[in-house]
Amino acid sequence: MKPAAFEYHAPRSIEEAVSLLADLEDGRVLAGGQSLVPAMALRLATPAHLIDINEIAELQKISIKDNFLAIGACVRHSAFEAPAAPGSLGGLLSTVVRHIAHHPIRTRGTFCGSLAHADPASEWCLVAATLDASLIARSARGTRTIAVADFFSGVMTTTLAPDELLVEARLPLLSEGTRFGFSEFSRRSGDFAIAMALVVLGDERRVGVGGVESRPRRIREAEIAIANIEEAAARAVNPMTDPQYSADYRRDLVRAVVRRALEQASS
Repeated sequence: MKPAAFEYHAPRSIEEAVSLLADLEDGRVLAGGQSLVPAMALRLATPAHLIDINEIAELQKISIKDNFLAIGACVRHSAFEAPAAPGSLGGLLSTVVRHIAHHPIRTRGTFCGSLAHADPASEWCLVAATLDASLIARSARGTRTIAVADFFSGVMTTTLAPDELLVEARLPLLSEGTRFGFSEFSRRSGDFAIAMALVVLGDERRVGVGGVESRPRRIREAEIAIANIEEAAARAVNPMTDPQYSADYRRDLVRAVVRRALEQASS
């Protein structure tokens, strides 16, 4: 199939982009396009206007501000294959990025695009949820900061307003000596994750699980457990079900991926 007819816009500034979002009905933002374009080709998405933000230089930057890593909306997955931040955070991102699809997709897809798409199986969504990221949204009405716990609202659904552009994601830098482990289960390399876990051991224990529920999240019950952390995580989740994977199957996967991530972080 081919996409339905649409009008193409290529703003050169954030101000121009958010003005278009405010003025146009049924506009969608194009960054990497690795999720939106296939959906348009299948006519699962039929926006009347496509707003391509790839010419906005300000959105292509990674920088360290205060005590966090700021990731612009057009920063590609592949930017994290080499450490993009000092210390453990750079290593964590370089570890996780290898699990995202395949190399051609990593050279086009974007970190913030993954967050805005809000697929429960997105590795970056799990990273953001586990690390308590802050997300910066811009519109013609102004700028607001959204805590990641308030950003994901369901499967492929966020609290971004239709006229808002996610311009930046901010990940806190990790303290010296922080260790981490990441484990993902999928049927084949590069497939969508059926379950994944991120464990971070630093100033506090963080345990995040993705791919299992309608959105990724920190599992507080596992973070405070004295023992049997993977069992605490498995009991805490409310797994999705579909014709292929039952809730019990996904719960068993949570036990496995949390245990493996914890073993990596503890080694």
